[in-house]
Amino acid sequence: MANMRLWEIIDELKSPAYKWVNLMHVLSPETPHWFGFEPLQGELLFDYLEGTPDDKMAPMRCHQWSVASQYGTHTDAPIHFHADGRDLSEITEKELMMPLVVIDKSKECAENPDFILTIDDIKAWEEEYGKIPEGAFVAFRSDWYKKADLENKDENGQPHYPGWDVEAIKWLVEERNIASIGHEPADTDPATVTTKEDAYPYPGEQYILAVDRYQIEVMAHLDEVPPVGSMILVGFPKLKDGTGYPTRVYAICPVE
Repeated sequence: MANMRLWEIIDELKSPAYKWVNLMHVLSPETPHWFGFEPLQGELLFDYLEGTPDDKMAPMRCHQWSVASQYGTHTDAPIHFHADGRDLSEITEKELMMPLVVIDKSKECAENPDFILTIDDIKAWEEEYGKIPEGAFVAFRSDWYKKADLENKDENGQPHYPGWDVEAIKWLVEERNIASIGHEPADTDPATVTTKEDAYPYPGEQYILAVDRYQIEVMAHLDEVPPVGSMILVGFPKLKDGTGYPTRVYAICPVE
């Protein structure tokens, strides 16, 4: 008799006992993205309705898309910052499914857009919800995905957005052996760090990729996911030399 347990698990996960939550922005020219990139661009190659640019009809519609590797909701591979790091094609299939932990600091970020997530914040979270499991994906919820302008510049042109304290990321890796991190702004580090002129501007991102973890940026809808008990699933092309790519990411959550 064949083992049907996986089919049973699929049926269970698609039952009303669980909800599926999209954690990415829809990919389009209007997608929020890092300020240094051009919007997604598309060229119509064939169209079954109106024909191609040279008016030749075709039985299909096809586009050629042009998009930055770190555009919109995307995965950063270790090679993004480190020449000897793994690329997207080297990230294994088992690394694409993880327990999902959501640390909610949306209230604090609304009051202080320069909020920095620290070790103390993580320890306070654990006091309430329990120890973060090994191999977890830890997401920093700020509700930043609701902003049209991720930079949130003031009247002097200074950006203001929240981020991780690099020591907090180190603690998660060294003390909890987490698998990955994610956040809603377009940078791992807060604007108060990335805009410094006298220091390397990306210590948090530099670190998480240096320890052979990937991360996901410009996430969305973390406000629909509970702090504990969910799983995250990640999808991107198995791209040789891929430093990153727009990513399909979603959570499966228990319905309480």
